[in-house]
Amino acid sequence: MPIYLYIDRGTFVHRLHPTVKVFALFVMFWSVYWVDNPVALLPVGLVMLWIAQLTGSWPNFYRLRWLFAILIFTTSMMWLVFYQLGEPLFTISLFYMNPHSFSVPLGRFSHTFRWGGHPVAVNVTWQSIKFGFGRGIKLAELLATSVLFLSTTKIEEFTYGLQRMRVPYRVGFAISLAFRLVPLFIDSAVTIVDAQRLRGYDFNQGGPFERIRRYVPVVIPVFMGALRKANNMAMALEARGFGYTHEPTTFIEYPVGSADIAAFAALIALGAIYFLLYYTGVGGIGPVK
Repeated sequence: MPIYLYIDRGTFVHRLHPTVKVFALFVMFWSVYWVDNPVALLPVGLVMLWIAQLTGSWPNFYRLRWLFAILIFTTSMMWLVFYQLGEPLFTISLFYMNPHSFSVPLGRFSHTFRWGGHPVAVNVTWQSIKFGFGRGIKLAELLATSVLFLSTTKIEEFTYGLQRMRVPYRVGFAISLAFRLVPLFIDSAVTIVDAQRLRGYDFNQGGPFERIRRYVPVVIPVFMGALRKANNMAMALEARGFGYTHEPTTFIEYPVGSADIAAFAALIALGAIYFLLYYTGVGGIGPVK
């Protein structure tokens, strides 16, 4: 099973300047953040689907299909319960809360607290449905943006883009290092799980909590391996003079072309349009300003 999401296709999205790709990641987050209405989120979702088809990123989306489904479903259900604005369409009775009381004997300040004695129900409104589904779609689009970015951008391109956007080199290196090391830790964990299974250790025995407890022996060797790799990497970086200068040079150069300029202008327009949707109230759930 591949542990990296990058897919080398050679499309024009892959060939974009790294700074444009990092800026596109920021603009997509920016655009999705301002709106809650599912209808307003639909255009940016269609753009993501077009980019996924163009770049051949569907295998990564297929690998994460259950995560997308769980994210949308759980978020929609949660906001269906907690967002109680608007006229109720129907009511769902959850359970009956028995009456309870609690007395505080403080003389003339004594008081008895009472609660319960009524059914607990959820009023489902048209606004709660739209808001919950919109929040689910919003989180799914944030995840889809990250998947598209990692499917079309190499780690060294990510570092280069952050550096050209004037992000401090140490910060950019730490961010890119996290993207590089997390798949290695996952690979180490998978290797240890396979080794334990070859020795006859059954990870699928028992209930859900018992299965989680059975993965505890995997955490210790992964953690020790991570410390060992971090120590070796620190020595290697110091041997190569890491931190000697704040503007390190690079052998890789990425020229800026007409496609980069066009993509940059389109991204600015997209970000401006979605901010206007928020500012005018069109992208919200409530009445338009």
